[in-house]
Amino acid sequence: MVDKKLSGAGLRGQSAGETHLCTVGKSGTGLTYCGYDISELAEHACFEEVAWLLFHGELPTIEELTGFRQLLKDYRRLPDALKRCLEELPADTHPMDVMRTGCSVLGNLEPEADFTQQHQVANRLIGALPSILLYWYRFSHDGARIETETDEDSVAGHFLTLLHGASPSDVHQRCLDVSLILYAEHEFNASTFTARVCASTLSDMHSCITGAIGSLRGPLHGGANEAAMAMIEQFSSPEQAVAAVRDKLARKDKIMGFGHAVYRESDPRNVIIKAWSKKLSQDADNAQLYAVSEAVENVMWEEKKLFANADFFHASAYNFMGIPTPLFTPIFVCSRVAGWAAHVMEQRGNNRIIRPSADYVGYEARAFIPVEQR
Repeated sequence: MVDKKLSGAGLRGQSAGETHLCTVGKSGTGLTYCGYDISELAEHACFEEVAWLLFHGELPTIEELTGFRQLLKDYRRLPDALKRCLEELPADTHPMDVMRTGCSVLGNLEPEADFTQQHQVANRLIGALPSILLYWYRFSHDGARIETETDEDSVAGHFLTLLHGASPSDVHQRCLDVSLILYAEHEFNASTFTARVCASTLSDMHSCITGAIGSLRGPLHGGANEAAMAMIEQFSSPEQAVAAVRDKLARKDKIMGFGHAVYRESDPRNVIIKAWSKKLSQDADNAQLYAVSEAVENVMWEEKKLFANADFFHASAYNFMGIPTPLFTPIFVCSRVAGWAAHVMEQRGNNRIIRPSADYVGYEARAFIPVEQR
């Protein structure tokens, strides 16, 4: 047996290429998309503007935005063959598996013939992924074969309408819209790097996005907001939450939703979604979730100097909008597909296959032993 241990460094802190799409954690803080600060985008833009920005490098004009929104609306319809496939998936299927399967099946039904179609495929996925998720969810949980085309102008409004069967309030629609902006892009994270590695082989867009979804499915990448929700919903008061978290820390339990692989001082997305969670809590039946979340945030900083990342207050914000916890991470997919697709396009634009080397730490060279002598 080889007793050497792999370093497990995970390439953290090492540059793996160049991008014009995003900056993350420069000087410990900060997040920009194509030069625009995330706080300005979250305050003034809509998700559709951000997706256009990532695809084209510039914000759209009014005419371009209007046309883009209509195009995404036209792409919400699902092929009957895809619907039949989704109906075969059990109700206890992991929703991220539904997203992965739906993307792959769509790639069979509507293959990317060549790279001149990449914008078309990317736009189709932005339009179709919420429909894929919620067609399966409503059928498997309610027995309803819903129409996946709505009159909502935004991806956020479309998602909430399919989920609840009615148009959302303006505040809920805008909160989810901001959430999609915050999650749209984040440089060379694990799922994006997966997409770029796949793209570097000159594979098709659906394969790249399917692989990215598979990487996001892992609990060390996506799912922190779901884990945060599972924790905070146990507590009925901030005091109970503080005591329980301190006990968890004493046992060295991991508290999800805190710290970040790149940010060192704070996550610039947290302050934005935290404010939205507070706003939504004011009209919520379970308003204590915000107070509980804030108490946990405070004790984590006091005890461990760990800050809340983007995922933590997303848990309460999504809950206030009536979004079931298992759908939290799939919303991430509905947003990040814009960033993934933009990175695929960027990789294709100046491609060289991504093929790193490895440091061999196994056995030294040795002679083969015939089977009868072993």
